[in-house]
Amino acid sequence: MRKSLLFTLFSVFLLFSCTEKNTGEKQPQYDDRSFLQDYSIRYGIADNEPVLYQAFADRNGVIQVLSSGGLLHPYAGEMLYPGTLVADDSYRPLKDKKISAIGIYRHQLVYLDDQAVLSNAWAGELYSRHGLPGASVFSGGDDFAFLVSDGQALQYIKDSQVLWEGESSDRVTDIIFDSTKHSFFILTPAQVFSFSPAEKKWNSIYSADSLTCFTLARDGKEIVVGTHNGYIIIDAATGKPEGEMNRKLPWTDLTTVAEIDGRLWLGSARGAFMLKEDGKFNYYASKRWLPSDDVKHIAKGSNNSVLILTGAGLSKICFTQMTLEEKAAFFDRQVRLRHIRNGFNATLTGMKEGNLGTGHMEDSDNDGLWTSMYLGAEAFRYAVTRSPEALQNCRESLEAMDRLYAINPVKGFPARSFERRGYKLNDPDRWLPAANPEWDWKSTTSSDEAIGHIFVYGVLAELVDDDAIKTKAIALIDSLMGHIVEHDLYLIDHDGQPTLWGKWNPKYVNGMPKNVGDRKINSSNIIAMLQTAYHFTKKEIYREKAFDLMNNQGYLENLMRPMKEIGPAAHEADDWSKMLSESWNHSDDEMYFLGYWGLYRYAFNDTLKQKFKEAIIDHWEAERPEKDGAWNIFTALTGAKEFDLKEAVWYLQEYPLDLINWTVVNSDRKDIEHIEPNFRNQTITEVLPPDELPIRRHNANRFSLNGGNNGSSENSAGDIWLLPYWMGRYLGVISAP
Repeated sequence: MRKSLLFTLFSVFLLFSCTEKNTGEKQPQYDDRSFLQDYSIRYGIADNEPVLYQAFADRNGVIQVLSSGGLLHPYAGEMLYPGTLVADDSYRPLKDKKISAIGIYRHQLVYLDDQAVLSNAWAGELYSRHGLPGASVFSGGDDFAFLVSDGQALQYIKDSQVLWEGESSDRVTDIIFDSTKHSFFILTPAQVFSFSPAEKKWNSIYSADSLTCFTLARDGKEIVVGTHNGYIIIDAATGKPEGEMNRKLPWTDLTTVAEIDGRLWLGSARGAFMLKEDGKFNYYASKRWLPSDDVKHIAKGSNNSVLILTGAGLSKICFTQMTLEEKAAFFDRQVRLRHIRNGFNATLTGMKEGNLGTGHMEDSDNDGLWTSMYLGAEAFRYAVTRSPEALQNCRESLEAMDRLYAINPVKGFPARSFERRGYKLNDPDRWLPAANPEWDWKSTTSSDEAIGHIFVYGVLAELVDDDAIKTKAIALIDSLMGHIVEHDLYLIDHDGQPTLWGKWNPKYVNGMPKNVGDRKINSSNIIAMLQTAYHFTKKEIYREKAFDLMNNQGYLENLMRPMKEIGPAAHEADDWSKMLSESWNHSDDEMYFLGYWGLYRYAFNDTLKQKFKEAIIDHWEAERPEKDGAWNIFTALTGAKEFDLKEAVWYLQEYPLDLINWTVVNSDRKDIEHIEPNFRNQTITEVLPPDELPIRRHNANRFSLNGGNNGSSENSAGDIWLLPYWMGRYLGVISAP
């Protein structure tokens, strides 16, 4: 890892602004009320199946999809387990109809074929004939009257009587009915027309180029017209534009538009998006949300859902009320069902296009680190809830962590991982045989493993009131730190040599220029580790070593160095320092903040504690643009009144329930503002929501716009989500529901 609908989530901010508590000297606290959590249920088709045109749901929740091969409907399907679109044989006589369009009229499904407008609702009595054999577009008006077009001719019919006929000089692509004015609007690629059934006449109200779609909005007061280059709002009464063309969209080539429960939804050649109250969009693209990004049609679904039809299938975007605690319960099951490998918090990999039934759990160079973060989450959970399940989870993962030390022959040295014998013989340089003939262990352990271990052992020793766990945690702290101190602040591997990254010795640390980040982080981490060891063991050697480093070796100065001074090494610096400082390393952020638990909480005295708080706040200030939930919550441990709690909650609420690593591309979006290349690799002015980004651990740059692996792996929520949530609960900055 190291060096390697009425529903919109704008309600997150609305809910937060009403529930944040900040009185007197207390820190603010988020009152955990339910918010609208979105997720997708996808229904695919095979590559050789029909072209898809429209999808609608009736008042009963029945969904039908019109395709070039007839009517389809969804089969099976739930979140993370896609269903399929199959032939709909519910009404066998419809198989003989040449259905060219479907729609919703008075909450029921209606059909257009080459002879009539018909429906199975109303006891099947609706069968209104027209005279357009090529009819392909229609809309229902007052009292079962319909306006029908074959793309050129138009007929207004009722009870099989043609009440009006007209001819368009341009191709008719859509028709909608305005129930407030009892009139129709007609779309062509160049114009919007209005048709009054009462006056039996139509006229052009708006002209422009490349019109692709339209809908009525705001109770018929506005017409939203989509184009190949954005959308414009026109006054439905006058036809005059209300402002300029809106091109600040995720994608401007629009294919469909709909107003659903007061929210504007737009479909494009690159995904769908919903307009929020703040003028930004919730963006739904990639297979996290859609079978493919080429959106064909959007319609209202049942139970606060939205149907998005694409070239490869149908997505049902669902919105459900959920508290953060309920989301934590969902993620807890995700971890326990698919991500526990021998007690480790593991990634599910080797999947085929997101199929969870095809994956396997795999070892990692950082099994100890990812497990430390999950184990910390469960320790905080137990401290808050006294849950027997959380306590058992702690026991099982601590057993895995303990075995990292026992499985190799080097005293106090933690292996990176372990696996059954023979499975990893293709990497003999790092996989070594254990004394137990059934097992191998992985060497070359790094500093991020070490800081993760010390962080979680301190949390367990302090917060979990189980004697066996507490005793084991303290013993492991002493074992690891005893090894490091005994070996002159190096992590010594089986070959008697320091590992590549396990180096905290002053010769190594201070050998780097002052502005190289590794000088600061190694100093910060080792002081945190020594303080933790002294706090729980009371062995003077740890205290003495820490003060020697701070007072005589410059480690206090190193760790207090402001983040604004950290940057690339000078041209004359050694190659190693220049390599280390080519750009900001976000793995370092993870190491810093895990270390801050021991740095601040177990500080030797109040003077140092205040200094350490200053260093933490300084780092947090640099990290604020990323809006990382963990870094904001970790900052709260200092008692700071300002630690971006709102953004932490935003992170927790916006993180997707689907943690599969779908391929995501944002770099060419039209609604983001790119900035010049910089040391911290911030790419745009404002970070995107987590559910629009590739799945990111906390060691990744949240400003990286693209990523994923086509659904070949699923991350565990244990380190990504559960750690900041349960830490926030323990620190009291997030309430119980």
